[in-house]
Amino acid sequence: MDESYLKYSERKYGQDHNFYDWEMVKDRPKLQWDNGTKLAICFIIPLEFFPLNPDEKPFQHPGAMKTPYPDLRHFTVRDYGNRVGVYRIMETLDKAGVKGSFAVNAEIAKRYPPLIDAVIAQTHEIVAQGLSTDSIHHEGLSEAEELARIQKTVQSFSNAPLGWLSPSRNQSSRTLSLLAKAAFEYCLDWEMNQSPQIARTDIGEISLLPNSYELSDFTLLHMRGQTEESWLSQIKSAMDLLVDEYDRFGSQMLGLTLTPYVIGQPFRIWALKALLAHIKDMDGVEVFKTGRINKQFRAQI
Repeated sequence: MDESYLKYSERKYGQDHNFYDWEMVKDRPKLQWDNGTKLAICFIIPLEFFPLNPDEKPFQHPGAMKTPYPDLRHFTVRDYGNRVGVYRIMETLDKAGVKGSFAVNAEIAKRYPPLIDAVIAQTHEIVAQGLSTDSIHHEGLSEAEELARIQKTVQSFSNAPLGWLSPSRNQSSRTLSLLAKAAFEYCLDWEMNQSPQIARTDIGEISLLPNSYELSDFTLLHMRGQTEESWLSQIKSAMDLLVDEYDRFGSQMLGLTLTPYVIGQPFRIWALKALLAHIKDMDGVEVFKTGRINKQFRAQI
């Protein structure tokens, strides 16, 4: 290995960025959610537009097309999520009396206004998710190019969202600063704890709300091919532990992705229904929208 790979100017005690200070979990403030909630579950539902012939710069989105153009097999499955699966998820959430946070690509907002109207009508929350799955934020973009992508995304919504989720959850070193500049209050890309964190930028502060990649339905059911029973069991285990940690660490949160073309399939939706029933039966566990978490977090720091 070339010795240059071992030289990194940001290597130091603690961590290699300055967005927030390094500290032990025992030294962090113990947060307290409303209603004595020990664990807040946040459902994050991505509404994504997948081009049939993506540029794949700088890399292929995990959910992008897999075979040479035209990859109609994968395209129609993704499209199924936006036409059928998402409504199945909304119906399931509505019957359980809970609300989610829908992370919407600008292309989806433009192409499927009735879907956005349905999300808003059920008082779910809208979170911006960039232009499309083929508009990934990365270091190779200039500051002006990246800011233009963010601004164009915001302009696609009648009411500017306060939350952001990057396409493929990828950022450049400038993304958080540019999000703060565009008046976003929180970001769902990071996964550093089970409680929110304030990121400091040269423009202002932005909240980082942890969003579980390891427990995402896309990760476990789609990429790793686990069973719905396994997905449900792992989430229950995480919930049990986080509730048990309440006395030591205070109220925590668990961000869970519900992908319309994954959990919205007819043979999988039972697992979401079972999860919602389990949440209802657990003391100290409640479903929050991400904006509600951000407001309560900000009020305590």
